[in-house]
Amino acid sequence: MSEAVGVGRPSGALRKILVPLALAQFICSFAGSNMNVMITDISKDLDTTVQGVQIAITLFLLVMAALMIPGGKLTDRWGRKRCFTIGLVIYGVGALMSAASPGLGILILGNSIFEGVGTALLIPPVYILTTLLFSDTTSPARAFGIITGMGGVGAAAGPLIGGLITTAISWRAAFLFQALIVAVILWLSRGIVDPIAPDPTRPFDTLGAVLSAAGLILVVMGVLSADNDLALMAVLLVVGAVFLAMFFLHIRARERRHEEPLLSTGLFRNRTSNLGLVTQNVQWLMLIGTAFVVSAYLQVVRGYNAIQTGVIFTAATGGILLSSLAAERLAKKYAQRTLIMAGFITTIAGVLVLLALVKGSPSPWAFAPGLLLIGLGVGVMLTPSVNVVQSAFPEEQQGEISGLSRCISNLGSSLGTAVAGTILVSGLTNRSYAASMIVLAIIGIVGLGAALLLPTQQAQHALDV
Repeated sequence: MSEAVGVGRPSGALRKILVPLALAQFICSFAGSNMNVMITDISKDLDTTVQGVQIAITLFLLVMAALMIPGGKLTDRWGRKRCFTIGLVIYGVGALMSAASPGLGILILGNSIFEGVGTALLIPPVYILTTLLFSDTTSPARAFGIITGMGGVGAAAGPLIGGLITTAISWRAAFLFQALIVAVILWLSRGIVDPIAPDPTRPFDTLGAVLSAAGLILVVMGVLSADNDLALMAVLLVVGAVFLAMFFLHIRARERRHEEPLLSTGLFRNRTSNLGLVTQNVQWLMLIGTAFVVSAYLQVVRGYNAIQTGVIFTAATGGILLSSLAAERLAKKYAQRTLIMAGFITTIAGVLVLLALVKGSPSPWAFAPGLLLIGLGVGVMLTPSVNVVQSAFPEEQQGEISGLSRCISNLGSSLGTAVAGTILVSGLTNRSYAASMIVLAIIGIVGLGAALLLPTQQAQHALDV
């Protein structure tokens, strides 16, 4: 498949393009959750603490979120295919560094920094290429559904696959698995040709990128420091908020000077999109937050190994798979707002079941019903929430809103590990576990409130949903 693939190519060729794009989203989501079942193994092998592993996981998700918008902008200058390839190579190098890491510092460098930067470069092209290549031949809604569904499956299957590899071989082999998948993606994507030529003269808002990244990193690091130093937490949160305010003022000033900003302020003036972004943030916060809390609790408090923990999470993986397979049929029958609301109600119910059934139960399978509900709930609302946001803007703004959407989703993932994880790590007892789950349920209610405020019908611009 060496020739360009465009509007007039048969659907079979487009399906071949979709495979590496969906695999790329899968492996990046997998990387965000598979370390959860390695907490005990990594902390013992690298002579670190549970909190040290939590920081590595959170920083990976945070670097992704902080650099996702700049990564999306660079696709205009460097080209979508080139950014995709460079991101995969950087990610692969990070995975190999992580596999060979002698200590926590190198693990953070390889996993959190290199894999995080690689993901921020390769994920925006996944969604931009999908929008461009599928726009005139078939509904991109199905393609987005497959990609976002693979993201959910990757996040949910991460603990199982990671647990199997860790128990059978080593936690280091799980990173070699990631490097292998990256090599496969590079091979499968060799025939993808960028449908739009890159523009090296396109301006890039470097100051905006620095301000936005610094603000997001400081805010999440403030949350992470909550259990050690409340004064430091307050300082980091305030300084982070100041950086984000400076970022907003900066991009608004660039717009007034008719210069291209890192992010258009017009993206935040669409009420439907704003509400959809809230639902995206909260659903990933709940999924990744629950994965970390339950995994850490099972391993540190209950003493389960990686494979036992991973097997328990098959309930969540099965739930996401079932609801993702039914997504297209459900979308034809129910409004997107209805599906997102149903997803939140189901997910919140799952968190409450985890809280109620696990208390005092010696059986690890007491976790299965709650995790199944969470998987079903998240799977139901993954695609509708993306469609709500994407379809709120015309085609010429799809690249920008795609980057913002991925940034907000990954920020939710990092906040899930930071907020719920910090509460758990502060005590690592039944009480701290219960407190973490209660906080996740409350945050879920916020997401449900945003879904309730979504309009029953909306104008469709880019996606046929």
